[in-house]
Amino acid sequence: MRRIRIFDATLRDGEQAPGNAMSPQQKLALALKLEELGVDTVETGYPGSSAADFEATRLIAKSLTTAGFATFNRCSREDIRLSMEAAGGNPRHQVQVCCTGSDIHLRHKRGITRAQALSEVDDSVRYARSLGAVDINLAVEDASRGEHEWIRALVGTAVEAGATAVTLADTTGFAIPQEFGELIAAVRACVPRDIVLATHCHDDLGLSLANALAGLAAGADEVQATLAGIGERSGNTSLEELAAVLSYKGTELGMDTGVRTELLDEAFELLSGAISLERPRNKAIFGTNSFATQAGIHQAAMLQNPVTYEFIRPESFGRQRALLVGRHSGRSILRHLLGQLGIPADDGLVSELYEEYIANRPNGDCDELDVLRDRLADRLGVPRTAGATA
Repeated sequence: MRRIRIFDATLRDGEQAPGNAMSPQQKLALALKLEELGVDTVETGYPGSSAADFEATRLIAKSLTTAGFATFNRCSREDIRLSMEAAGGNPRHQVQVCCTGSDIHLRHKRGITRAQALSEVDDSVRYARSLGAVDINLAVEDASRGEHEWIRALVGTAVEAGATAVTLADTTGFAIPQEFGELIAAVRACVPRDIVLATHCHDDLGLSLANALAGLAAGADEVQATLAGIGERSGNTSLEELAAVLSYKGTELGMDTGVRTELLDEAFELLSGAISLERPRNKAIFGTNSFATQAGIHQAAMLQNPVTYEFIRPESFGRQRALLVGRHSGRSILRHLLGQLGIPADDGLVSELYEEYIANRPNGDCDELDVLRDRLADRLGVPRTAGATA
């Protein structure tokens, strides 16, 4: 079984998206929760960009005890110097140096030549080394739109200068899984096996998780991901979705992680409170409806055995199963509730209650089971707690 490393970018790429700003104290709380749930590396932010990110890095560097942490930097000596200062000499600090991976960016963003780009990679990695950095990650921006030979030249320069890790970014969400897998394979073939190779995928085409999995299949060792997939534009690879795939399909894939999935929802709640992120209805794992149903056919089967319509166990991710009562519910849920109240569920009574409480509900109007059970108890003149089970 191959152990896949998890690099969490929630506090950097996740925070970059509009509306996601966090204070240093909020970042620290999230970093500690991410460490608790078992990620390998927590990206603290970009110390060279603001006093807030510098302070967040300083706090996190002093507080983490098992996880590593990373800082984002341009190919800039000043960025790297500030990162090293904020990290305070912590040996678990990874200096992430971002370089230019496509001709589009060289021409329209940077206005530099390939030769200049190679020179600044070499200088940045060697400078980080000179300051005592022992873990240096070359992050190749827009790698998915770059030529493979150019990407290999950048990576080769960085490794020769002393880089210990390489991240290939699908910065614009451009790639499909086959393309991204081929890129990872091309780089994996030209670097020593002890160089950690990571994916950083965006979800502009809804393919970030698929691309990350393709990257792992092609030889990547690590995935950069964020809680709830937050990040620039359409977001990043979702940490919880990746953890779910490798938890439930790990045997088939020959991969696993150290993530404690049962703590993921606690992490989401912490993030939600920090950035006022509403829980989406249909998001995998974190969605309001991820483990909920009001459909009568589904409910009838799930009351017999939840496995009938439930592949992922909600408790494995800190969630709870919810059978809701709505206009698509059936008579089986009424029989279930009457049984909890200790009332015989004869067909006539069930049909009467079905017309009263289910058939004529407004669209979208759903109740929790305990709410309807209490209404039934009041309607039938029995104690609300009579015969009720959890």
